[in-house]
Amino acid sequence: MSDLLRQLRSRAEANAKRYVDLCLEELPECAAAARDSRKHQEMLDFAVFTRTRTVELGAEGGPLTADDLAVVESMGLRRGEDGMSFETVRRLLTLHTTATLREIGEASGPRDMDAGMRLLGWLSPQMAVAQRVYTLGYTTGVRRHLPILARVRRFAELALEADPDAPVCADSCGIRLPDRYLVIVVRPSAPPVAPSDLVHAAWDRHGIPATWREPDEFVALVPAGEREVAGALIREVAEIAGQPCSVGVATGPPGTLDEAFALAVRISRVTPAERSPSHLHTVGDVFLELGAAELPEIGSWLHDLARLLDGGPDLVSTLDAYYRYDLSRPRAAASLHIHARTLDFRLRRIRELTGIDPGTAHGIRVLSTVVSWAAAGR
Repeated sequence: MSDLLRQLRSRAEANAKRYVDLCLEELPECAAAARDSRKHQEMLDFAVFTRTRTVELGAEGGPLTADDLAVVESMGLRRGEDGMSFETVRRLLTLHTTATLREIGEASGPRDMDAGMRLLGWLSPQMAVAQRVYTLGYTTGVRRHLPILARVRRFAELALEADPDAPVCADSCGIRLPDRYLVIVVRPSAPPVAPSDLVHAAWDRHGIPATWREPDEFVALVPAGEREVAGALIREVAEIAGQPCSVGVATGPPGTLDEAFALAVRISRVTPAERSPSHLHTVGDVFLELGAAELPEIGSWLHDLARLLDGGPDLVSTLDAYYRYDLSRPRAAASLHIHARTLDFRLRRIRELTGIDPGTAHGIRVLSTVVSWAAAGR
């Protein structure tokens, strides 16, 4: 055994006590639990156990045994059964990692570089395994007192942050991760009175994990192959919210949903608010609007065009119908309850005001973006 490992073994109890004292100082939930002398001793015993096994297994270079992992899992289980918050558990694990690295540094002498590097090389994968097992134990324990909706919402939050613990949280909810998710962001025009009702409806009616992100975003994770469910969900959300809603959708695998979520949020900010949303807007639908939203010069130009359209009767709604019905004048006129000649007059008026012919490829590209821009409240 190297001098470094001997030093760590001799300091195991002192280091364990120092670590537990740090946890009690920084984590109020730990301090509250430690008022029970039995739980305080349990924390100390576990801290000594992890340090002793680090020395023993580090000397041999072998992995954590099944018995070791059972002890780790049982400790996580008890933290879950005690009702400790997930945030505190994450912080506990972080403090443990930091303390272990500090203790190795303090015990290292001038000739311990090679031994220290070998120990760190062994420690990194073993610690990752232990933390996964501890978290699994915690999620098992927390099932016994945390309502399913709270666990589902926690999974959604972790998944949207691409947190590596999201799959473990999914297991605790009975959620099987698909290959890809539709990340759906629905933004009501005004926040609903009870946002939790939206999350509740998504899970109870469709088994879809969702969450509410302040101040105005409902976010749901729908398996990519279930677009019909997604369509029904956005209509139900708008109905429950009682407000027109904007919708943005992006797709991604479970491990990188932070990127898909960021894109879906951006899309939702340039799509029109509808009382009964009927379309899952993706980047392919609004790439021009996204570009305009991120370039102030283009946004200013579109704003000026939209202001010019205020110079005639219902010109924005006329363009909306004209493009929605693929330039079909009879269908667009019928939807507006006007005569086709009235529609022609309005299209001419648009050309006069803007200098752009609505029926040309250039006109379609520019003026359809103006319509979306105006409909999104910009």
